[in-house]
Amino acid sequence: MKRPWCRPTTSSSSCANEPRSERLPAAALLVAAGLLGSVPASALEHGEEFHAEEAGFLDALPVALEAPPAQRVRVEADIPPSLRQTLDTLVTTPPSPDQVWAARQWMSEMEPRLARFVHDEALRGEMLTRIYHEARLAGLAPEIVLAVIQVESAFQPQAISSAGAVGLMQIMPFWIRELGRSADDLMDPWLNLRYGCTILAHYLAVERGDLTRALARYNGSLGQTWYPERVMRTWTEHWWVER
Repeated sequence: MKRPWCRPTTSSSSCANEPRSERLPAAALLVAAGLLGSVPASALEHGEEFHAEEAGFLDALPVALEAPPAQRVRVEADIPPSLRQTLDTLVTTPPSPDQVWAARQWMSEMEPRLARFVHDEALRGEMLTRIYHEARLAGLAPEIVLAVIQVESAFQPQAISSAGAVGLMQIMPFWIRELGRSADDLMDPWLNLRYGCTILAHYLAVERGDLTRALARYNGSLGQTWYPERVMRTWTEHWWVER
């Protein structure tokens, strides 16, 4: 069912012909790494489960996914078995009052920034709530997730790239097969968020906290830095918060 607040597009936010440049400055990486959650770098590599500190968000309700057109996709060879369990992992402990206060403060600060992309006030609030909790569940900084979404889809839930990547975080359909959830609909924006945060957290663990390489893997451009630099520039210009 087409959502009335979604505007379909065939554009892609990832341009393979952008100029290649040097690695991000070490200081920028250290600052970014300091924002990331406490997911052990070895957790996914050794098949351990990791848990976040936040809870209280609703499960996305997957619906049948129409078969995408035939396309060439790059299947990752280093997917650990534990990653297939991550989408089903929920934290049952309710958030503490301090966590609730921090979430409200964060959303209050981000709401006017998101208004330029999402005009509907109710949708803005729900989107920020989902982004915050999904990022925290995966052990990521929600500001980094916001930057990735802006670069990938400009907050258009029905965006589809020329390569076939889908939704807010531009997830390739092969991830449905890799994660073993054949009924999942990547056009569901909240489910798409969970996929994107799970995948980025996995790559961050694989790269032992190196955000540059993790973002490059997410984009499929490992060995180049134009995509990580674009995300980091978007983060510092639009989503940076003092801590």
